[in-house]
This record gives sequence, structure tokens and C-alpha cells, in this order.
Amino acid sequence: MNFALSEDHETLRDSAAGFLDKEVNIAPLLKHGATVADSGYDQMWEKIVALGWPAMTVPEAFGGLGMDYIDLIMVIGEMGRTLAPAPLFGTLAGSWAVEAAGSEEQKQALLSAVAGGTLKLALAVASPTGDLSQAGAGVKATRVGGAYVLNGSKGFVVDAAAADKLVVVAHDEEGDRFFVVDAKDPGVAIAALDWRDITRQVCSITFDGAAATLLEAGDEKSWPWVRDRLYLVLAAESAAGIRAVLADAVDYAKQRIAFGKPIGAFQAIKHQLADIMGQGELANAAVQYAAWALSAGDPDVSKAVAMAQSYASEAYKAATYRNIQVFGAIGFTWEMKNHLYYKRARANSELLGSPREQREQVIRILEREAA
Repeated sequence: MNFALSEDHETLRDSAAGFLDKEVNIAPLLKHGATVADSGYDQMWEKIVALGWPAMTVPEAFGGLGMDYIDLIMVIGEMGRTLAPAPLFGTLAGSWAVEAAGSEEQKQALLSAVAGGTLKLALAVASPTGDLSQAGAGVKATRVGGAYVLNGSKGFVVDAAAADKLVVVAHDEEGDRFFVVDAKDPGVAIAALDWRDITRQVCSITFDGAAATLLEAGDEKSWPWVRDRLYLVLAAESAAGIRAVLADAVDYAKQRIAFGKPIGAFQAIKHQLADIMGQGELANAAVQYAAWALSAGDPDVSKAVAMAQSYASEAYKAATYRNIQVFGAIGFTWEMKNHLYYKRARANSELLGSPREQREQVIRILEREAA
């Protein structure tokens, strides 16, 4: 068996890295009181569209590139490594919701627009308190004549303020179902949250009689199908983030002189860096396996993605903590980028539920298999 990346995958990763290293500028965020609005959140979007990234996993039948999930993590990893501020996460999430729950006509209309770069999406699932245990919690869908209206609130919606349309999981008389809402509808109020990760746009949404269109093919499997893919995205960001903070810590350990020699010469620092490297390698392996499982339609895919997200997010938190310890006092300052990675790590580990909850999902799957 060959576990190495193909030459095409490496070329795609290197191309994404070169583009993002040139385009991403997080300097505006390295000041006290900075918010995601200071990052020029949409300024790269046209270039990202030109590269075809929103279309990567859209099926070819709907105008996309039909690439696999190993291709996707090559790009997502570099987005995470550079903390690139752009609404790609929300568009991917919304696209997968449409793919999972939409009719053929709805997928043709919406996914082709995403692939063409004319439509940005966001996915609203969590309740205002962040609860994901009941996907439709917080919003009620009511049928009025031949249409639906939504009332209620959703929280922690990534990229909502940048979106053209919102895919919302709401509860109606038949259960939790997916609906599409125009983000500019007068019954929709979007407010930015004071979110710990200032490189990412996270919002709350209030619906007050907002007109909605039902995604006609959704069922109880739709949200878990989408969630598996979002686990992969967060895990890929985290694994690549570990690589970034390790590189920064190693560079600093070579330059910082204490007691007449670089601090990297001291065993205590070497141990810290070795631990980060080891965790990073394991996280990367878990992410690549999960991406393969999704691409291959492996029956263990839900276990693979939950384990990848659980491990990578906790490893990322540990790595960002150790990174700051290597830097010492200067690593705690706003002027250094260490805190941006620290905040992204903690946000990634909670956005779709805690690592403990993902491990519990794995246990439940194993119990069902053993029954």
C-alpha cells in the first residue's frame, strides 16, 4: 500500500501555499482590539474563485470540478496554515447541505452558481447557545400557503455576513429539515459575534417571518453527512496549523539567545518542539486517512472523520500553548501572531462540538457495530 501523496496532490498544495503566502496579510489583526472586519475578509474572494476552490468538491454534473477530499485538504490545510480570512468554510458547508438535501433541480440551480463563483453560502445549524444535538433547534418553519417562513434564531454561523444565501436547519411538523433563505430578506437580521478567533467571521442570525424554500430531498441522514465533511475541514485546518506554529517556534528557538547560546540548544526546548512535531505527524495522518475514507466511500468514514477532528483539534491546542511557552513573554503580546493561532485552535475544537463529544460519537458507532 502506498500512503504517500501523489505528485498532483503535492503540486496542488504547493500552488495553494504560494498563492496564500503572497496574498494573506494578517498584520491588521496584530493590534489590540482588532476584529475580523480589519482583515479585509472578502478581498481575496475573486482570486479564490478564479482558482476554482469553491468548485472543488461540487460534482461535475452541477458545473463543479468533482475533485476528491484529498485534493480539498491540500487547499484547506494551507488556508488553515496561513489563517486566510475568506468565506470559504461557509460556502463549502452550504454547498454540502444543498448536495445532501436538495432536489436535482435545486442542486443544479444553487451548486452551479457556487461553482461559477456567483453565490456564497453559509450553513446555520447550531442553536443560539451553540447546541448541535438537535439540528433544527432555535428556528421554526411554518407553511404559509405554498411557501414557508422561518422564525427564531441560530448562533455561531460561520461566514453568514458574507453570504448571499443561508441554508438553515429548522423544525417543522415533519421534523428537522433544510431550508434556503436569501440573506438580504427583510426578515433576516445578521449580527457579528464577539468571537475569540478574529480571523474568522462568526455570526448570530434572527429570523422574523423570513421567506424560505424547502430543500426537497433532505432526511435524517443529511446533517450527519454534512457534519462529517465539516469535521474534515476543521481537522485539516488544525493539522496544518500545528505545522505553522512548529515552524515559528523552531525559527525562534534558533535565534533567541540565552546564557550564551540559542534556546533551541536546551533540552527542555527540544522536548517541547519534538512533542509538537510528533503530534503534528499523527494529526496529519489522521486527516489524510479521513480524506481518503470520504473519497472512497469507506463504511468507517464517520469514525475516521470524528477521530481526526477529535485528535487534531486537541493536538492543535497543545501545540499553540507550547509555541507560546517557547517564545516566552513576547509570545503573549498582540504584536506577535502566536495568539491568533492559539485562538483558532480553541475555536476549531468547539465549533462543531468538543473533542469529547466526537469521541462519544465514535463510541456510539462502535456500540452499534457490536450489537
